[in-house]
Amino acid sequence: VLAWAPAVAPAGGTRAAAGMERALVEHLGAVVLVGSAPTALERLLELVEAGAVAAPALVIGMPVGFVGVAESKRHLAVSALPQIRLEGSKGGAGLVGAAANALLRRAWLDQAARDQAALDPP
Repeated sequence: VLAWAPAVAPAGGTRAAAGMERALVEHLGAVVLVGSAPTALERLLELVEAGAVAAPALVIGMPVGFVGVAESKRHLAVSALPQIRLEGSKGGAGLVGAAANALLRRAWLDQAARDQAALDPP
């Protein structure tokens, strides 16, 4: 998210939240991974609820820490968004990456099985 973030946090906000907003506008319907900044997850949820951006295809929400983390995860839990999340203060970029990697691996294995089935004689 920080690749889309301003150099300085906007008044009353964070760089991560501002970066999330810009990323969501530029990448409609994306798969969104949040492994650290609960403010970015909250901004995503606010924008989707307001109808300001399209809902992501999937949110993997695993921010880590104590300040605002549990609240942002609860907010995600009650949203209608497709999601994978951890409860409590646990999470982080490594776990988000592992979840995304597992989904990609499963999709690759499923596609390989379909391709093989198409080659096998009936």
